[in-house]
Amino acid sequence: MFLKSKPMWGEKSPLKSSYDTVIIGGGLHSLATAYFLAKEHGITDIAIIEKNYIGFGGAGRNTAIVRANQRTQYNVPLYKEALDLWPVLTKELDYNLMFNNCGNLNLMHSEAAMKAARMNIATAQFHGVESHLIDAKEAKELVPALNISEDITFPIHGAMYHPPGGVVRHDAFVWGLAKGAAKRGVEIHQQTEAQDIITKNGRIAAVKTSRGTINARQVLVSAGGYSASLISGMLGIKLPISVLTIQAMVTQPLKPILDHVVSSGAYHCYANQTLKGEIATGAHMDQWPNYTTLNTAHYIKHQAEALSEFLPCLRGVRFMRIWGGLADMTPDMAPIMDGNEQVEGFYMDCGWGYFGFKSSAAVGKYMAEFMAKESCPEILKPFALKRYEEHKLMGETAALVNYSPDN
Repeated sequence: MFLKSKPMWGEKSPLKSSYDTVIIGGGLHSLATAYFLAKEHGITDIAIIEKNYIGFGGAGRNTAIVRANQRTQYNVPLYKEALDLWPVLTKELDYNLMFNNCGNLNLMHSEAAMKAARMNIATAQFHGVESHLIDAKEAKELVPALNISEDITFPIHGAMYHPPGGVVRHDAFVWGLAKGAAKRGVEIHQQTEAQDIITKNGRIAAVKTSRGTINARQVLVSAGGYSASLISGMLGIKLPISVLTIQAMVTQPLKPILDHVVSSGAYHCYANQTLKGEIATGAHMDQWPNYTTLNTAHYIKHQAEALSEFLPCLRGVRFMRIWGGLADMTPDMAPIMDGNEQVEGFYMDCGWGYFGFKSSAAVGKYMAEFMAKESCPEILKPFALKRYEEHKLMGETAALVNYSPDN
């Protein structure tokens, strides 16, 4: 005898022929936007449609790190609010998101990198975000496993220490948001592919799906690495986005050795220890555009070499699992959150690269306000698509390249 299964957020609803709002994509930005639309603005006639299952894309393929030590004055307030929301949402959703603000340690490997870090820290402190510059000995006091000798490729000169940062269980946030949104009337439709966005007289009219056409007043495309192709293919709006593979892996479980998230721009490597004792580690994205989540031997070799240098205690440790995800990267490493003057009722939230998870709570809040009031909140205005036409690119790229002694 087989028991009939149902989603943990409630009974499945039949797909209706019309909704006030349709959100394409079943990731954290979509779920958070739907949750805040229902909770803060009373808009509950919402359908989230997802080709696979919720959390299939970047939401389920990351290393769960959260922080607010970005470089620019536009990014820092958004990520700070996201950090502040984790304990609030844990209580609101009545779901343990396992937020652990263990702190982030960003290693610096040159005097130039230390100078760049001072600018980052000044920006963070100006916006009320705790961040400190420490020397190599202080970094080793925080993480005794660090190799601060001169006998490595990129000796450690110091670090940017960001105590409020940490980790959140990404899958827990997916389930918590789904439960919270569905409780307020939002419908979640998995295995439902968006095939076309239909417009009429310059405004959104409907979304054609694999299960039929849905009339809608508003449409948000928030589909991670697939957003650009969806928007371009369905509405003809070209976006300056390249889709690159980013890979991560975990080691066998170990006794506690990392109390903080540790990252290095020079080594293009970051690591943290999970509750199960595994070392979760990731690197910079592959340098060639593609839509594959396949893993590469080059990446495994890179991670093993990098970790073995600045965390030599990990030499000989076995990698147990590896996975890949898609990063939708813009030229300035900052997202696009905008509507469209030619298509009334259309909204986009894309181009997050590897920062999408960190921002999801705050972005959901403000995209919901954008859609409910049909007016862009001040905090989102710098992320408009027109910044590329006006040559007003953000300087977030320096958050990575300035840390490398090769640049």
